[in-house]
Amino acid sequence: MTRFRADFLLLLTALIWGTAFVAQKVGNGVIGPFIFIAGRFVLSALLVAPFAVKEAGSAAPMRRRDIALAVGIGVTLFAGAAGQQVGLVMTTVTNAGFITALYIAFVPFVGWAIMRTSVRPLVLVAVVVSLTGAWLLTDNGVTALSAGDFMVAGSALLFALHIVLVGLFQKSAHRPFFLSFTQYAVTALIAGAVGLAAEPVGWQSLRAALPTIAYAGILSGGVGYTLQIVAQRYTPATEAALIMSLESVFAAVAAAILLGERLTVLAALGCGLIMLGVVLVEIVPLLPRRAGERGDDLPPIGTVPLD
Repeated sequence: MTRFRADFLLLLTALIWGTAFVAQKVGNGVIGPFIFIAGRFVLSALLVAPFAVKEAGSAAPMRRRDIALAVGIGVTLFAGAAGQQVGLVMTTVTNAGFITALYIAFVPFVGWAIMRTSVRPLVLVAVVVSLTGAWLLTDNGVTALSAGDFMVAGSALLFALHIVLVGLFQKSAHRPFFLSFTQYAVTALIAGAVGLAAEPVGWQSLRAALPTIAYAGILSGGVGYTLQIVAQRYTPATEAALIMSLESVFAAVAAAILLGERLTVLAALGCGLIMLGVVLVEIVPLLPRRAGERGDDLPPIGTVPLD
């Protein structure tokens, strides 16, 4: 797979995730957040299970450390999904889309903390440009943060960790469907245990939430997260985060169309700035690198040249 195709998959992931914010918000209106998370990731796990089995038949046995990392990625995904889903009970889709986009600022620093990777200056400029655009997606910026906003902010940090860990796993073991199934199953198990212990569960509410659970589970989970895992073998973590930050644009547009949330002139300008940040990061692979310089924008293991 080329870098261009990988970036396109990440763009498609951003579209799926952005529109899924609406499904998550609507689902919160009829069912508890942890039962919603459990339901969506059960569907995601079932969707990728056949591919994981097929992959296992033609791949080398997994090392214990890779299995442990995959389980850890699943725990991280659960924590991030829980913070976002519970936060959406108390904040708007537009705000949640903006605050979730903060992971583009967190990823370079998480990557540095874990792998001591450096980042090219143009990538940092792209981060600042995209963050400014994400800020404008709200009505003149976020001026009164709610408890839900802080929960979503915490989930953004966890999603940044998730992105970095996925990149680390892909450099160690090219088993994308194994990782997808494992993280979905771990997330569903933890969320199901918490939901059954703390939230009321009724058939009527489950039936009412099924369409939104199906959208989030099949598209956002089964398709979106799997595309992310596949693409991150070819796109470095910081740049992948910038492309996926377009989910905040798609979330704001979807919320305006489906939920009546406002998309102001400033918000439209914010969309443009986020897109500019993505364009800037797409320039990075075309720039020459000084001898001896290293960083997380180096092509990951297994990359083939751009078309």
